[in-house]
Amino acid sequence: MDFATQREAMVALLRERQEVSEPVAAALRAVPRHLFLPGIDPGDAYRDEPIVTKRDEAGRPISSSSQPAIMATMLDQLGVAPGHRVLEIGAGTGYNAALLARLAGPDGLVVSVDIDDELVARAREHLAAAGESGAEVVCADGAQGYPARAPYDRLIATVGVWDLAPAWLAQLRPDGRLVVPLDLRGVQVSVAMERDGEHWASRSVAPCGFMRMRGPFAGPEVLMVLRRDPELMLALPAPRKLGDVAPALDAVPTEITTKVEEPAPGPVIGMGMSLWLALHEPRWCALSGQTAAGHSFTAGIVEGDSIAVLAAEDYLIARGHGADGARLAAELAGHVAAWDQAGRPEAGGLRVEAHHGPVDAEGIHIEKRHTTLVLAFR
Repeated sequence: MDFATQREAMVALLRERQEVSEPVAAALRAVPRHLFLPGIDPGDAYRDEPIVTKRDEAGRPISSSSQPAIMATMLDQLGVAPGHRVLEIGAGTGYNAALLARLAGPDGLVVSVDIDDELVARAREHLAAAGESGAEVVCADGAQGYPARAPYDRLIATVGVWDLAPAWLAQLRPDGRLVVPLDLRGVQVSVAMERDGEHWASRSVAPCGFMRMRGPFAGPEVLMVLRRDPELMLALPAPRKLGDVAPALDAVPTEITTKVEEPAPGPVIGMGMSLWLALHEPRWCALSGQTAAGHSFTAGIVEGDSIAVLAAEDYLIARGHGADGARLAAELAGHVAAWDQAGRPEAGGLRVEAHHGPVDAEGIHIEKRHTTLVLAFR
């Protein structure tokens, strides 16, 4: 099979859907993704899809090869140039480290850190199989960065992070940039940040979804496996007591059709609405997997053993399941109307600032362990 042709086709597809710079496109053409996914059909390696590579005992995915589209977006956000020193948090399969090594060139440095010794060993094997010697993979807690090779020009996390680790900020050069999938009350956005005086400010923001960081620096997010076959999972921004939601989802729902058109029909529903709910609704949740309505990733409100989630046809629909499903559907439809009246804000229009400790500034404040995030839509 001509894998170079496969890679070229993958890049061409990405460029039809989004902006991809020539350096990032060249790296994607050069690095053989299938060698980082042994055991996977090589043809599947060049689909624009994430591929789960490891699960925990409960069946929850804990490592994957990310979707090439979001990898390209984040690499362009990062802006690696030849000669840069780059720190990657989360080695995964080693594929992204190989792309970074191509971008940094022979005079650059790429260090990829992962807390999972099994993943580290595999990433090293994959890099060797691909003939890539420009990336070093280290087994360590990524929250501590890797001071032995600091300072860095660029830092990227390929795992979902709840807060900005002080070690990362300390190990970046004064003009350095970091790109992280940052948790905003359970929703992730890929944020490129640089220093702005005494705080950090976003330069670009894009929607994303990554496996969560593990270890002492993990956040409070919860991923519940409602059912294994077919797989159905419920994500919450923090632990809270719920009833048995899965049976309710198999029942005929109460539907409320809003007057708000779905901007991007497909299996991923309401990304802008998910962010809106996360910032305005403490009972919000994300549902992914197979339900009676089909396979989807969507957002909603969950309370007790009842749930309301978004669906889309021509318009966004609130579907309520369970004893209190009708009430939750009405409340979810109200959030849709509020989002619409606010101009349907999306992640790309969000400004994120990270301050050390409490701060007096306009916007939505999210208190983290080490920083206070201040959010505002432009």
